This record gives sequence, structure tokens and C-alpha cells, in this order.
Amino acid sequence: MMLLSLCVSFTAFAALSLAMEKHQQDLHGRRAALLLRRRSWSVLGWLLLAVAFGLCIGEHGWAMGPVVWLGTLTLSGIALAFGLYPWKPHWVVPLAVLLPVIGLIAAI
Repeated sequence: MMLLSLCVSFTAFAALSLAMEKHQQDLHGRRAALLLRRRSWSVLGWLLLAVAFGLCIGEHGWAMGPVVWLGTLTLSGIALAFGLYPWKPHWVVPLAVLLPVIGLIAAI
């Protein structure tokens, strides 16, 4: 379940980064998404962060769940900010779609 939380956190951060105009331009060139689409990415990102929090609370309880959630946020944020965006920015969207599926399969 922790792997699923990590994967959902990565997707949440990817969605939140796609809500920013700078990252839209980094990934798609000059044609950035419209404001409505960027707001949709932002809402999706915050919802996925809440889902990841719920997964951690459900698995580890209120004592350790928030700590595990912060750890998954840290790992996924570091992977996105220092790994993919500087070196392989075109991998961000495919991994954001694929990783929760892999995490769900691993959780079953």
C-alpha cells in the first residue's frame, strides 16, 4: 500500500506541476494549456494528495500515517524535481499515468 501511496503522490505532484504555466511550456513548448485546463490539473493534484494521505492513514493509522505520507511526498517530489524535470521531462506524463496502475497492481 505504501508503494501505491508513493505512486499516487508522484502523479499528484506531476498534476500540480502541469498546473503551472512554466512547466506547461517546458513540456509542450510555446503552446501552454488554457487556464481552465491548468485549474483542472491543480484540483486533480490536490485530490490525489488527499487520496495518498487517506491511503497512508488507512494503512498505518493516525500515529504513523502522516509521517509515512510526508515521506512519500518527499520521495516523489525529489524524483520529479531533481530527477525527471532536469533530465527527462518528456517522461513525466507517461510515468504519471503508469505509476498508479503499477502501484495498484502491487497493492493487490
